[in-house]
Amino acid sequence: MLLRKVSQTPALCVAVLRLPQSTPVAQRQIGAAAARSVRLYASQAAEAVIEKPVVGSDAATTADKVEKKTASVESKSFAVNMFKGQISTSQVFPFPSVLNEEKLELLRELLEPCSKFFEEVNDPGKNDALEMVEEHTMQGLKELGAFGLQVPVELGGLGLTNTQYARLVELVGLHDLGVGITLGAHQSIGFKGILLYGNKQQKEKYLPKLATGETVAAFCLTEPSSGSDAASIRSIAVPSPCGKYYTLNGSKIWISNGGLAELFTVFARTPMKDEKTGEVKDKITAFIVERSFGGVTNGPPEKKMGIKASNTAEVFFENVRVPAECVLGEVGEGFKVAMNILNNGRFGMAAALSGTMKGAIAKAVDHAANRTQFGSKIHSFGVIQEKIARMAMYQYVTECMAYMVSGNMDSGATDFQIEAAISKIFASEAAWKVTDECIQIMGGMGFMKDAGVERVLRDLRIFRIFEGTNDILRLFVSLNGFQNAGNQLKSLQKALKNPLGNAGLLATEITKRAKRKAGMSTGLTLQGTVHPELAQSGELSVKAIEQFGEVIEELLLKHGKRIIDEQFVLERVANCAIDLYAMIVVLSRASRSLSQGHSSAQHEKMLCETWCTEAYDRITQNIKFLRSGTSKQIFKNLRAISSAVVENGTVVAPHPLGF
Repeated sequence: MLLRKVSQTPALCVAVLRLPQSTPVAQRQIGAAAARSVRLYASQAAEAVIEKPVVGSDAATTADKVEKKTASVESKSFAVNMFKGQISTSQVFPFPSVLNEEKLELLRELLEPCSKFFEEVNDPGKNDALEMVEEHTMQGLKELGAFGLQVPVELGGLGLTNTQYARLVELVGLHDLGVGITLGAHQSIGFKGILLYGNKQQKEKYLPKLATGETVAAFCLTEPSSGSDAASIRSIAVPSPCGKYYTLNGSKIWISNGGLAELFTVFARTPMKDEKTGEVKDKITAFIVERSFGGVTNGPPEKKMGIKASNTAEVFFENVRVPAECVLGEVGEGFKVAMNILNNGRFGMAAALSGTMKGAIAKAVDHAANRTQFGSKIHSFGVIQEKIARMAMYQYVTECMAYMVSGNMDSGATDFQIEAAISKIFASEAAWKVTDECIQIMGGMGFMKDAGVERVLRDLRIFRIFEGTNDILRLFVSLNGFQNAGNQLKSLQKALKNPLGNAGLLATEITKRAKRKAGMSTGLTLQGTVHPELAQSGELSVKAIEQFGEVIEELLLKHGKRIIDEQFVLERVANCAIDLYAMIVVLSRASRSLSQGHSSAQHEKMLCETWCTEAYDRITQNIKFLRSGTSKQIFKNLRAISSAVVENGTVVAPHPLGF
């Protein structure tokens, strides 16, 4: 009876759901630089989180189209659904196990010689000092097949899956990040576009020589005027009147392998005519460019803080005649090509850095176990124990993320962009913390060059900057999440127009929100999914997801489209999302270890429980802050302090001595 009354009264539905019957969003002029930076990864999500309502006779038709589109592409991504306050377990439980015995055996056969090579042949200290990978090392890597790990076997590569690739990349990250960048710039982004978007002819022409390392590849996106703002590139490729080629002009900076590469994936603007309006606009197109085309030159190697062994140079394109058949993907679709290349490669960074952390932990533990102070080995002191434990947790979470994402990709998942971005953010920041603590544990010895840790720390600094700065990626995570949550709200708005026909949906939403109001569980659960010994951690995760989904909805209703301007809010939302995803991946892996009776299961249980408890506290603290009146004043203060410092050119407060 109550349900019938509620469903017959749209106003009452609106009150309980806390949804406006229409959500008018005023047009705002957004600062050009800020808007473009957001659009790099959020693209249309940054343009409109909640679309303006349609008014007039086409409203129902448009709403039906939106609803059908949303329903047809219902995401299985855990990260997408957690923004809605929902749990989708299909991509996170059980922990992926995607390698059959044949693939595992191949991986074992590859690991042994590769490990031996890095221990006996490669010299990371010498590579760093020479600021290049030694020639015999490069040749050895080519002979091992390291330049074509994911190129299909029939085209001369090893044909590895993403998970197999991750394991080998982890080994490289353990030993030498400079070599890792050389290999990664070549295949993770350099020719990844050919693997993802190349046609049959392009693959057959280029991949065999790329797989052997006879041809080295580079990815050319960044320009002097466009870093995070990739949509503002100025390089231009003008089609010839005959349509057989493009003339490419422009320059790209900080290109890994820029001085070594013979083949480049280049992004440039191309003029395109709108068939309906006749208006000509520039759109980004991806091209395969050979150095042999002529007009391709590079500057000297850049002098860098770290990853010195990798070649980084500016690349110039002057009247380069690029055949039309070298367009990669579709004309005008280059931005999408670039973003998908980066999205597909991020899991490899997490895998590599999990290896780097293993190396740092081993050095720290070796020192702590053998260093005696105050009559005891220093590993027996609480402050050292906490450092080592946290280092182990950071490594464990990173490894879980890397192999969760690679496993999802190998299982055919297509919606993993948020998870991949989270893995890159988390891994790059965790590896820095772990290596920094390694130096701290080693003390003065860690500060010395011969220990080899200072080189690793220098190498690591770039990982929070390239392939999407962590700052921009946090906006990407938040805005993509808000977009999906906003689509759900639009579906509810549509349902409110026909309450009788959508009684079931509305009853569910009303009940859910009423329970939230009363501080009750909404019915979400991980019981039967996580191992019984991890039930408490599972409950914390569920509570965090419920609270997170609720605050996301509150923020959408409060800010609407303007959420793209609220970067103080977006950063804290992203931090919650990162912690939440980390909780789920460790729960999944630790549950598998407990279920299968692994010898490390109880140790993994402790890692999981400790992480989940502390992550839950961070999430609830962030949510409480976002809801508080204090946050508004703090954000106002931060803006004012920053503006004053920028206006002054340096700090504002005078020196305490007066001069």
